[in-house]
Amino acid sequence: MIITFKPVLHRSTSCNSVNPNTIFANNEMSLHDIEIYGFDYDYTLAFYSRHLHTLIFNIARDILIQEHRYPEGLREYEYIPNFVVRGLHYDVQKALLMKIDAFHYIQLGTVYRGLHPVPDKEVIAMYDGCHVPLENMSDFYGKSSHGHTMKQFMDIFSLPEMNLLCCVNDYFMKHNIDYEPVHLYKDVKAAIGDVHVKGIMYRAVEADMENYISYGEQTHAVLKKLYEDGKKMFLITNSPFDFVDRGMNYIVGKDWRDLFDIVIVQADKPGFFNDRRKPFRRVTDKGVLHWDRIHKLEKGKIYKQGNLYEFLRLTGWRGSKVLYFGDHIYSDLADLTLKHGWRTGAIIPELRKEIKIMNTEQYVHLMTWLQGLTGLIEHMQVGWDPASQSVVQEWIKEREAMRSQTKDIFNSQFGSLFRTYHNPTYFSRRLSRFADIYMASLSCLLNYDFQHTFFPRRTPLQHESPFWPEQTSAGALKIWVLDMADLDFNCSLHI
Repeated sequence: MIITFKPVLHRSTSCNSVNPNTIFANNEMSLHDIEIYGFDYDYTLAFYSRHLHTLIFNIARDILIQEHRYPEGLREYEYIPNFVVRGLHYDVQKALLMKIDAFHYIQLGTVYRGLHPVPDKEVIAMYDGCHVPLENMSDFYGKSSHGHTMKQFMDIFSLPEMNLLCCVNDYFMKHNIDYEPVHLYKDVKAAIGDVHVKGIMYRAVEADMENYISYGEQTHAVLKKLYEDGKKMFLITNSPFDFVDRGMNYIVGKDWRDLFDIVIVQADKPGFFNDRRKPFRRVTDKGVLHWDRIHKLEKGKIYKQGNLYEFLRLTGWRGSKVLYFGDHIYSDLADLTLKHGWRTGAIIPELRKEIKIMNTEQYVHLMTWLQGLTGLIEHMQVGWDPASQSVVQEWIKEREAMRSQTKDIFNSQFGSLFRTYHNPTYFSRRLSRFADIYMASLSCLLNYDFQHTFFPRRTPLQHESPFWPEQTSAGALKIWVLDMADLDFNCSLHI
């Protein structure tokens, strides 16, 4: 039997290209209905260079050595910029960093102990397969609490923490030091926390704005556009006022507070959205706290702590007329969309890089051929003679190799932020549930007017027939099966 086929890509790569400045919708939403815009500060209004991650890593590493008495030899480790991606899970008791998909399955090949991958057989033996039961997963906010063994890293600031965990684990294993993984996790977490809580990071950024703040996300232009259109705006951030003030002076200008109707600092999110006990407290420009009861949130004044329920009572800003932007899927967005009906926008800086990779010819060719192979295997996996089945087995091997290639294009250790091979990642699942829209940066808003409606794509469910040719199982690939009488595996790809 001969099987000859010619894959044909019937649309050019340029036609398939996705604009990295697009705003993507998980849920239908019209800007016409939005009257009030709210913002987080870090990685929403202010973007940071990778120098900041190096700084956090170095300071936390030194805290481990100086205050927790960890070995001096840890100083030989430096921050590795492209080692980890956001959204990974860390098994606290086994000291393993890994990527998990939307169905709680570990992606084999992405499990790391220290700086080295763990063999697939070892992973399967440790977890009795690849599935992580729900009771072992982290709590709602991705944290490891009593009874949970997994911690999910959803914050961009967590990249240095993951790096440090891997480096310390690597040092102990390399030097055959017996250690308790739970203690290591807690010590690293405490050291990273000290960098923020003790203000070390804030002082470093304030002292060298040009080195740490990426000025180029057009934050000022976005805020000005909203202000001139008469939109109400507010800021709710966990960062202290001095840090925010200096950063906004640098990014927007000294008059930045004139653009905002309400400014709330040190809000302690996600507690801000759930804890009704903390009242608002007014803060002066010099950081002096007032003792008076807050009856109104006034423009031009700065408030600390508080809670969302009091915020809603004092402002009356409720429901779908409010759109809040943040980078942390749990702490910024989850409670707002689930409990309070606000519209939510996720800022995902990694999106721009991943889209540019997806637009390359290399990626398009790989994915086209990968989908074609998958379609062939699906239709020819049973009921054929031994020679045909031998060909199918070769296709399966090639498919596995190509899946690894597509992973490595994004990140050689953990792949894409959004996919574990064909499945969405656990991160993607939470993003689609808690964010109405998502984008690489706020600057994407400059490409839309305030009457624009965002529509999610109507992708067919598995049991539905596609309505457009490009939504077939082989994507943009056409496979012509010309002759099944003989067997010829010397097939070529023509794109």
